[in-house]
Amino acid sequence: MKVSVIQMNSQDDKAKNIADAQELVRKAVAQDKPDLVVLPETFTYMGGTVESRRANAETFPGGEAYRAMSALAAELKVNIHAGSMAEAAGEKCYNTTIVFNRQGNEIARYRKIHLFDVEVPGGNSYLESDTMKRGEDVVVYELEGVKVGCAICYDLRFPELFRKLRDKGAEVIVLPAAFTLQTGKDHWEQLLCARAIETQSYVAASAQIFAHDEGRKLCFGHSLIIDPWGVTVADCSDRVGHASASIDTGYAAQIRRSMPVADHHVVA
Repeated sequence: MKVSVIQMNSQDDKAKNIADAQELVRKAVAQDKPDLVVLPETFTYMGGTVESRRANAETFPGGEAYRAMSALAAELKVNIHAGSMAEAAGEKCYNTTIVFNRQGNEIARYRKIHLFDVEVPGGNSYLESDTMKRGEDVVVYELEGVKVGCAICYDLRFPELFRKLRDKGAEVIVLPAAFTLQTGKDHWEQLLCARAIETQSYVAASAQIFAHDEGRKLCFGHSLIIDPWGVTVADCSDRVGHASASIDTGYAAQIRRSMPVADHHVVA
């Protein structure tokens, strides 16, 4: 299986963001012929007011981005892990991943479990819970014989979730993100490598990059694919674009046989 991770600079123009995502997916498919394309977190809308974010939330399967990604997957005959988008749910929303197969059918849905309520170095505060609800379900889906686990951005800091994904059979864990510049420069690759090593899985992380919210907030970028030994095998440079790598589940199985850490786990 070949995976492409897409790197975007989404803004508060939903129609343009969807068009940009379509163009980037088309380019990745034309150049690298991946089996799975991964979009970043909140690829449909970044920045704006609380009211505008709610107004641009989707109801599934009726939303504009949902329909566009479903149609694109069917047109290009490619599987699309559609980053995340705001899913309308009353006064608040879920931060939700939808996965489409080559026929454009939804095959998985994951709602972000860990909400980003922090103050990062530099004084910026992020209160995701102001507009978002937390999900509850740990989601692994099967894609053409490969089991794929779902996580989103801040989930990366919670290894217990990744262990649950591994225990449910995940061989690849996909993480759409909008990691801040302040935390990303010090923690992004280190955390991704740690999660890959701990679970002995591939980790494919697609990211937002550059400024959002009228320049007030910056994302780190560096969309990465990490192998089960913790080695970075694809890294998107500092620009909008994509990076691709082949996933060798046989290699993951070999590592799990030779170092069976899952069998050695002791619950305290």
